[in-house]
Amino acid sequence: MYMRRVIHSIFLILLILIVYKTNVSAGVEQALPTVVSAPKTENDDPDNTKLTLESALHIALANNPELAASQWDVAAAKGRVGTAMATGRPTLAFEGGYQHHLDNQRLISARYNGEPGDFGDDIFRGNVIFKLPIYTGGRFTSELESAELLKAAEEHRLVQTREELIFNVSSTFHILLGQREVIRSLEFAVGAMESHLRQVQDLLAAQKAARVDLLRTEVRLANLRYNLVTEQNALSTQRRLLANLLGVTFDPEPIPPGEQPGEMVPGSSDPAELIVFALQTRGDFLAARTRLEAQSQRVEAAKSGSRPTVSLFGSYGLRADDAGDQDDIGSAGLLMTLPVFDGGLVDAKVETERAVLAASQDRLKKLELQIRREIEIALLDIRSSNERINAARQSLEQAGESLRIEQMKYSLSSGSILDVLDAQSALLQSETNYTRVRVDSRIAMARLKLATGEKEQ
Repeated sequence: MYMRRVIHSIFLILLILIVYKTNVSAGVEQALPTVVSAPKTENDDPDNTKLTLESALHIALANNPELAASQWDVAAAKGRVGTAMATGRPTLAFEGGYQHHLDNQRLISARYNGEPGDFGDDIFRGNVIFKLPIYTGGRFTSELESAELLKAAEEHRLVQTREELIFNVSSTFHILLGQREVIRSLEFAVGAMESHLRQVQDLLAAQKAARVDLLRTEVRLANLRYNLVTEQNALSTQRRLLANLLGVTFDPEPIPPGEQPGEMVPGSSDPAELIVFALQTRGDFLAARTRLEAQSQRVEAAKSGSRPTVSLFGSYGLRADDAGDQDDIGSAGLLMTLPVFDGGLVDAKVETERAVLAASQDRLKKLELQIRREIEIALLDIRSSNERINAARQSLEQAGESLRIEQMKYSLSSGSILDVLDAQSALLQSETNYTRVRVDSRIAMARLKLATGEKEQ
């Protein structure tokens, strides 16, 4: 009867442990973020690939693999926090075993001289063991604080990854729009040159033009067609890049937004003010600073290896032999471990963690200098692009008028074919410059937002 009660108690303890472990595992699963693919939308259909910038960003934030990987990094960091917390909690375990001895052994040690006992060569044992760390020399608190700081660093890095994705999608989107405008200009130039070629052929037939004019026109037309094919290939490449950022398999077709002002003006043009703002909001800088704090805690955790540790322990178990004899044993107490000599292991770990800390400090300083440079360059690019927009607009107007005049002169046989070809080339170059400088202006604004850590909604 006594043996049955003991076995019943052991099974009850095991059941409690299983229920506790199941609840803890469920809690960890609930703490992990759910990262799933975006639901299928009409834009997933290759027959409907036209996207606005807003819809492109929505798809990218839902489908981009790098962003999803960063979310899992945050989940892993949360799991490491749970692991660190578990090292400071009490543990309860069941231990069972069987041993066969060549000579009969006592079931339990004698408690007084001459005590009779039960003996056997086959001994079964089962123990319930409890252990609670009381003092770890600061290791538990340092490791827990380090894990929490690393989790915060991963969350900051996730924010920065999201902002970088938004910038990359936005800049690629605007480059695609600009590239299409360049191709339209080239197509118009090819059409105009083909029309001019027919005009030269008519003049040549009427003996009002030299054959060299026809040859020069054909050469210029061939160059335009070559440039058109090159720009079309660049457009296809950019579309594949955008598809890669969106995490889709079809080639997206950007829809141009409404008319935007030619000059882009940032909210603030004071570099010092923007730098202060960036150091408070940029995800990568916050992540690096938080990792630095976490590394400081790792140094403290390494130092704790030379300090004593104190734990509370207890065990209760049963011993039985093959003859049916059994007895129960139990104990409780405090265990203190004081490192005396470890061959320099603790000192080596502390030195390693301090070196990593120093490297993290230098990298944080490097990142701060990089942020300053990015903000200053972005402001210069915005200022330069605004000035170039005005100059390119004037050049475009003048090039159009110059071509009109040269064509009129040539049709009246008072101008040369070289002047017409040069004017057409100048107009095409002005159109290309105007298109690309507007794209540069929008990208410079987006780069300034990325450099300052301004969050996109």
